[in-house]
Amino acid sequence: MAAISAAAVKELREKTGAGMMDCKKALSEVDGDAEKAVELLREKGLAKAVKREGRETTEGAIGIAIGGAAGGMVELGCETDFVAKTDDFQGLAGSLSRAVADDAANDSTDALLGAELGGEKVEEAVKAAIGKLGENIVVKRVARLEGSLVGGYVHAGGKLGVLVALGGAAGDAGEALAKDLAMHVAAADPSPLSVDRDGVPSDAVEKEREIFRRQAEQEGKPAQVIDKIVDGKVNKYYKEVVLLEQPFVKDPDRTIKALLADFGKEHGAEVTVAGFRRFKLGESTRS
Repeated sequence: MAAISAAAVKELREKTGAGMMDCKKALSEVDGDAEKAVELLREKGLAKAVKREGRETTEGAIGIAIGGAAGGMVELGCETDFVAKTDDFQGLAGSLSRAVADDAANDSTDALLGAELGGEKVEEAVKAAIGKLGENIVVKRVARLEGSLVGGYVHAGGKLGVLVALGGAAGDAGEALAKDLAMHVAAADPSPLSVDRDGVPSDAVEKEREIFRRQAEQEGKPAQVIDKIVDGKVNKYYKEVVLLEQPFVKDPDRTIKALLADFGKEHGAEVTVAGFRRFKLGESTRS
């Protein structure tokens, strides 16, 4: 009998929606042949989930759960907006995000799928939902943040969700600030890429720098001033995509950095943004 690798089991599970042990057993029975394993799983009563594998899950919902110093967020995909709005689907999204918030180990899709939920594995709960709702359902992304407190915001009927973790904030005022910042991240245009300049991906900065250089060259700017022009535009780019430097959407005369400073003075505490995550439905494949 051929040895069955964990990678082969994972691939079959993702292809069929069957449980890990079912996939491993099926592969063992057919000596590792993936195609025969799919057929065997169908024969064993997993056909419904298998037949729905591959259907596009462009609809769905973002679920968020907050537990004081921790917050969890999940993008749960399905095929139609009709199913996305059902109580069963919304309840599943909420339960999954709560599982992420409550346990630091559930910080990835694979970890969450292997976790317990109401006495059964999450992947089994998802399969049951597939059978009941009649559509392909996929846990696409998971995010978890911790801080002195975490705030969240869900917009557009679950199509957009944001988590923001703060350091140094507490109480009702801190919770209100975290929610305001989550709403800002949801509404800001362009969307922030990081809390500060150090967090902006270097490849994104270099891409912008190259565009700015080509623009200056095409405009016929003198070679000796192009570097200065590019540096100025890169600085402006940072101000557009760095959270702390963006104008607060509810008060554009103040940057987020100024907002935090004012809050700190008022409440006698130094407040920082420990991190944020922003999920927009359908913007990413499963990760």
